[in-house]
Amino acid sequence: MNIYGFQTLTLLDYPGVVACTVFLGHCNFRCPFCQNGNLVLHPEREPLIDEETVFSHLEKRKGLLDGVCITGGEPTLESELPDFLGKVREMGYRIKLDTNGYRPEVLKSLAEAGLVDYVAMDIKNSPDRYGETAGLADLDVLRIQESVEFLMCGAVDYEFRTTVARELHGRAEFERIGKWLAGCRKYCLQNYRESEFVLQPVFSGYSREQLERFRELLLRSIGQVEIRGVD
Repeated sequence: MNIYGFQTLTLLDYPGVVACTVFLGHCNFRCPFCQNGNLVLHPEREPLIDEETVFSHLEKRKGLLDGVCITGGEPTLESELPDFLGKVREMGYRIKLDTNGYRPEVLKSLAEAGLVDYVAMDIKNSPDRYGETAGLADLDVLRIQESVEFLMCGAVDYEFRTTVARELHGRAEFERIGKWLAGCRKYCLQNYRESEFVLQPVFSGYSREQLERFRELLLRSIGQVEIRGVD
């Protein structure tokens, strides 16, 4: 499996778990605010990391690390992902998967095979603005809906999360998202932050005070709402 980045320790990516993070390349979305544009557009320009490097680290850190995060890009595009996760599972690690939810069949297959413990699914925007926000004019929102419904059935622990950009998200969007995801287990607002590899660096984030207003709005229909990415 092609691995394009490896963070040997993270206390943030997997809630409550000391973990490492594996970065895969390519994506089926083109979100203009994506901060991993290098992995989305040109992963081949990034140094390849051998699988054995990852597994060697996991072997040495048994008892110190508890989990492995798989992110991207979009990990569900990788055909060798199940085999890789199977090896991670055999080593006794918990597994978190980041996904945009556009391949519900893969998400279901991994969960049903017991290869993921926690899923963080991006919610790009309210359904009526999904294609625009994901940079995909012909996006099929029903595929997103299928993943949302599957996770909300409780087959695997999960969170939904939205990267919040002032130019794309406002009160009206969060009112619609709140109705859409009503009753979900956990929803996270991640404030937009500029970085070197943003696809279109024309966006801006909100203040904590403004994000708190969105949080209060969402709490009307969602029991747990967190804010991330603000000081």
